[in-house]
Amino acid sequence: MKKNYKQECFRVNREKNYSDHNYFSKNIEWKKSLNGRWSFSYDVEENWTTIEVPSHMELEGFGSPQYVNTMYPWDGKENLIPGDIPKRNNHFGIYEKEIEVPREWEGRPVYISFQGVESSIELYCNNVFVGYGEDSFTPNEFELTPFLKKGKNKIRAKVTKWCRGSWLEDQDFWRFSGIFRDVFLYSFPEVHIRDIFICPKVDRSLEKADLEIDLQIESSKKEKVHLEYFLIKNKKEILKNFKVIEVDKILKFKINETILNPKLWSAECPNLYELKLVLKRENGEVIENVIEKVGFRRFEIEKNILKLNGKKIVFKGINRHEFSCDKGRAITEKEMLWDIKFLKANNFNAVRCSHYPNQKRWYELCDEYGIYVIDEVNLETHGTWQILGKIRTEKVIPNNDPMWLDNILDRAKSMFNKDKNHPSILFWSCGNESFGGENLYKMSEMLRDLDPIRLVHYEGVFNDRRYDKTSDVESRMYAKVEEIERYLKETPEKPFLLCEYSHAMGNSNGNLYKYIELEKYKNYHGGFIWDYIDQSLLKIVDGKKVLVSGGDFEDRPTDYNFCTNGILFGDRKLSPKVQEIKQLFSNFNIEVKKDYFIIKNKSLFTNLTEYDVYIEVFREKEKLYFEKVNIELAPGKSKKIDLNLPKYKEEGEYVIDISIHLKRNEKFAKKGHEISFGQFSYLIKEKKEKNPNNRGIELVNGDFNIGVISNKFEVLFSKLYGGMISLKTQNKEMLEGITTPNFWRAPTDNDNGNKMQYRYAIWKIASLYRTVEEIKIESKKEYKKIVYIYNLVGKSGLKCEIEYKVYSDKIEVKESLISEEEMELPLFGMNYKFLPEFRNIEWFGLGPDETYIDRCKGGRIGVYNQEVKNQLTKYIKPQECGNHVKTRWLKLYNDNGLGIRVSSQDKFEFSALNNSVHELEEAKHIYELPKSKRVNLNINKIQMGVGGDDSWGAKTHNEFLVKLKGKMEFNYKIEIL
Repeated sequence: MKKNYKQECFRVNREKNYSDHNYFSKNIEWKKSLNGRWSFSYDVEENWTTIEVPSHMELEGFGSPQYVNTMYPWDGKENLIPGDIPKRNNHFGIYEKEIEVPREWEGRPVYISFQGVESSIELYCNNVFVGYGEDSFTPNEFELTPFLKKGKNKIRAKVTKWCRGSWLEDQDFWRFSGIFRDVFLYSFPEVHIRDIFICPKVDRSLEKADLEIDLQIESSKKEKVHLEYFLIKNKKEILKNFKVIEVDKILKFKINETILNPKLWSAECPNLYELKLVLKRENGEVIENVIEKVGFRRFEIEKNILKLNGKKIVFKGINRHEFSCDKGRAITEKEMLWDIKFLKANNFNAVRCSHYPNQKRWYELCDEYGIYVIDEVNLETHGTWQILGKIRTEKVIPNNDPMWLDNILDRAKSMFNKDKNHPSILFWSCGNESFGGENLYKMSEMLRDLDPIRLVHYEGVFNDRRYDKTSDVESRMYAKVEEIERYLKETPEKPFLLCEYSHAMGNSNGNLYKYIELEKYKNYHGGFIWDYIDQSLLKIVDGKKVLVSGGDFEDRPTDYNFCTNGILFGDRKLSPKVQEIKQLFSNFNIEVKKDYFIIKNKSLFTNLTEYDVYIEVFREKEKLYFEKVNIELAPGKSKKIDLNLPKYKEEGEYVIDISIHLKRNEKFAKKGHEISFGQFSYLIKEKKEKNPNNRGIELVNGDFNIGVISNKFEVLFSKLYGGMISLKTQNKEMLEGITTPNFWRAPTDNDNGNKMQYRYAIWKIASLYRTVEEIKIESKKEYKKIVYIYNLVGKSGLKCEIEYKVYSDKIEVKESLISEEEMELPLFGMNYKFLPEFRNIEWFGLGPDETYIDRCKGGRIGVYNQEVKNQLTKYIKPQECGNHVKTRWLKLYNDNGLGIRVSSQDKFEFSALNNSVHELEEAKHIYELPKSKRVNLNINKIQMGVGGDDSWGAKTHNEFLVKLKGKMEFNYKIEIL
């Protein structure tokens, strides 16, 4: 069965890819799906069972998935040079299916299409070799006609895990194998439109377009036919014409028509026309119909600025792997629909297909819903040139090696031929992280020759400038803001975009707003966040389905949880990072003041009149005012609108909230869906607090404990254990453990990457191991004061004081941190351990999702209420989460309403979690966290930002660090509910 191929061979009898257009004839279906159960044998040609197609072998129980990023999956197991095929663990699967060709296809050629096979396929029909193909992400198609017999036929496909082409498929993803996209038979009528390239060239005036259509028509015999063609918009014929042509086997020709005042396509206004092609015989009999969508748009570089339809374009994009937590890359149309609606609803306008061509349906959805696309060749050779973070070029491919040229050009041509008619595609990309060289330059030139209406992208020239013209744009990965500004302030030779930035691994995406601010530079065109969805897989652990990452299938080598970089979790639940991105990616900026607001319309083509503007006023929970208005504001313009609100006099904090909403139902969201918001808050000063009734407050100074008792509550401070150990009201205990100072957070993935633990380890020790140096007691009529003075382990001259001033109806707390030298610390606050029944949290501040000082633009001032168990953000690897900045007050209480209220004159931060920061740090997976026995209420003055420029060294930006010089203080009060 096995065929021997030359090393350079990557296809045998494989058909050229053609355009992915649909065609049909009356009463004849020309496509027959072969999806479903296939007979299957793994690694041997016996022991037959069945497998689902499409799927991955590994997720169907045959072999194990393996996640690696840069390194190749066989690294350390075999010493190979690029081009060698691994021998160890190179598993294969034999797929078999009995097929029957439809009777209507009799006399017509029959083909089989494998839309996606990883990584190579050998095909047999009735035990006769048909062909061989590589390239996992473009169709492998073969003609079956010479091998078929009447009646039933047997198709056999041998799919091998790794082949020579695997050296070109070193993407940062799970290494799967199998038939993971659709399989179908197809044929066509006697005269058939085999290939179409629709090329709408919009004039610079934008008032007309040359509609060029390149056609390849095939016929089984010499025949004269009529080709009628129509262009239709909203069921109205814009164009109607015909040609009489004579086809002798193959005819290639061009249609050229002028369209006046075309409705232009963009992500904001995805205007699509319908092109209908009808082939008829001379007697009028219809042979074939083709219907394709057409989008007219002009995409170009003008004076080093990327312009779409004459306007500077900014990409608010994301890198998207095709991924599902239970199906891997064998994703469904339902999942694609969910994805496109999510992206549009959350203000994304662009997707980079990282790092391979996607399924046809995805491009159709991007055309229809309006998403700009970078379509990328299935090419990445990262592990041949970047070793342990250093560039080494002795093994790099494809470089200038002629042995790889035909292979990579074939991959590019296959992508182009399949996807060329989708208006959403603005760039062809020459792959990802494959260094540079002449071969890639030749690919870029080939794509330019093939396509006059798109540009070519390739980031790798940044590392290798020998062939700088490979890319039409200056594309960078994870460049810092100051680096980008330096490029833009000099004389940029190309427009600038970030093909990857704001690495979304774990608790991340801090500082994102700084990249948005770069839009002020004319040559800056935004970028694509890395990335869309956690590549986490479902696995049964201890009888439960849980999400896991690299290494959890005993896969070695592995890069562990580096596959979880998404703004969505693997089950497509939203992470808190979406809140920030949605606000920053909005086309409308809203600045609110007490008496007016200013809206800036950053849209290219959409007037604000297309939306409703809501004006609302809140006093904490209470909505006091609502008005819906319509505002005329042209794209690119700003407008100041005066507010005529009622005059409020009652004390409290007032929030003016201006928001923009969909005026009508859209495909991606319903009427009323919010696009953007802006807020302003102001305080009508509260009356001075009345002097508390201090009657009945009592201090009990025991040998081991200090008690303070009032008629509302009682509190106990331990001399032995060094903190508050009891807080009771109505004879009900609230605390479960000692109240302690805290300076540590569970390291985030970004913290791990920049070695925060190494630099700040003293603060973990200080949080865990402190000793009480002195306890001071002061008894006044109005209050009783207990002061703990702690020595903090690990540094001389580092002390912490916590002062509890107990009144009859409240406790005032002052925490002080003193250092003789300037230091940085993760956070400054205190940890309270409450009994688990105190499971409800309410707060007035930013929400609803977690916020941090460098990721709070999407947080909204309001009153929020949740159960504590829902405050844990389910990052694959537990880490710092659930923080809330700019908090005015919080309440923690049980189901009977018993609990505490914490407030401060200054806004503060807090989190309420069932696990301690140390438990979070210790667990490798979220399902390993111990079952809750307490509520950890962390009340903080400030916590450092989460960062997010990258996750392998970039630190939190300087202005978002917590710096201690001399003395730092934090004051707040606790009241009993």
